[in-house]
Amino acid sequence: MDMAAATALCKLLGVRYPLIQAGMAGGVTTPELVAAVSEAGGLGTLGAAYMQPEQIRTAVRRIRQLSSRPFAVNLFAVSMQDDWTRLDEVQEQLRPARERFGLPLGEAAAESQHSYSTPDWFDEQLDVLLQEEVPVVSTAFGLLTELRMRELHRRGVLVTAMVTTVREALTAEQSGADVIVAQGSDAGGHRSTFDLSAHPQGALVGTFSLVPQIVDAVRVPVVAAGGIMDGRGLAAALMLGAQGVQMGTRFLTADESGAHPAYQQALLSSNEESTVMTNVFSGRPARGISNAFIRSMELSEVKPLPFPSQNTLTNELRCAAAAQDDADYMSLWAGQGTRLLTAGESAAHIVQRVMRQAESLLGVHAVSLH
Repeated sequence: MDMAAATALCKLLGVRYPLIQAGMAGGVTTPELVAAVSEAGGLGTLGAAYMQPEQIRTAVRRIRQLSSRPFAVNLFAVSMQDDWTRLDEVQEQLRPARERFGLPLGEAAAESQHSYSTPDWFDEQLDVLLQEEVPVVSTAFGLLTELRMRELHRRGVLVTAMVTTVREALTAEQSGADVIVAQGSDAGGHRSTFDLSAHPQGALVGTFSLVPQIVDAVRVPVVAAGGIMDGRGLAAALMLGAQGVQMGTRFLTADESGAHPAYQQALLSSNEESTVMTNVFSGRPARGISNAFIRSMELSEVKPLPFPSQNTLTNELRCAAAAQDDADYMSLWAGQGTRLLTAGESAAHIVQRVMRQAESLLGVHAVSLH
């Protein structure tokens, strides 16, 4: 394979291909998936936002056992402290769904949820990444403090920041981000809009509208994310001035994915009309496949708890649904390109197929674009 798609981003990250596997939190980005993408020439990313610090350490060491190539770890740069102020009200709203799975109700439910509360581990998580000398740290929902950014750069760590508007991109560049990921509204799961008071559903700018505007506004490398599923998307992103792409949904059905089988089947059965923006699972807008839980909760006048409290609150329900293979009560995060998904492919094969198609479309002179 020639290197028509090589960009300056590849040299910066120390990878062969300008392809980043998104750091999707919640267990889908297994160490095996991360390592496989990195071994294939891309940049694998561990979605570690919900992981305890020592769990992150274990996963990072496992990735290193499987691959000696660069990889990234993604964290949420926002408070992860739970707020149970409106717990009783929202718990009552969840009563029918909890009854469906035989979960505790009333005071027993409240006590159960308090047992799931987690402290805000961000500083401890970041300390583990420094101790383990993780080469790339990826942030979502906000930016690192000036002190933390200096500390990472002093240790030679690269920082990528996900953004959803030009304004956020400029702020990220000013903060010292080495790479900016332009995340369009096509993207699955939670997007990185910094201020939800200004954009209650997240900034809804499509990927291929957002990318060239951010490219024109900043000097650091820009990576396109959202709805990119194959080499055509990579080639198009490069033509718009991006230096690479970040792909999440595309890897959810890979052999190494940690996505539940029922989740994977829902993805493979969905299409471009299947997803909606919803905050009923986590308290923060995210794109996922519509299901019975979303439809029932959207009819209610009760607002979800704020993030991450609603996510913590629905965790027990989602786990019970997963145990019973019931995709109607699971969070089925997905982008808008799911018709392009395939099953039974290794992560390495996905990377190779994307790159072959992109190389074919770009031709040997594409490197002159950069």
